[in-house]
Amino acid sequence: QQDELLCTYAALILHDDAAQITPQAMTNLIKAAGCTVEGYWPMLMAKMISNVGMDALIKMGSGAGGGGGGAAPAAGGGGGGGAA
Repeated sequence: QQDELLCTYAALILHDDAAQITPQAMTNLIKAAGCTVEGYWPMLMAKMISNVGMDALIKMGSGAGGGGGGAAPAAGGGGGGGAA
């Protein structure tokens, strides 16, 4: 999972700089960070990004989650409850 995460961060950095997202550019960034990944990861990620598009992938990942619900009722339910 670390290799995938490193490639994701490299792609985001390149996208943010409006640079072309290529396997070599990703590998250079990853090496500059003092890390390494399996050789197929940058190639796989760059191909996916070129096919789907970085903007589309970012939108997919951000997912518009549903709004939060209202406050939940207290555990134990209703009122009452003094000693008898």
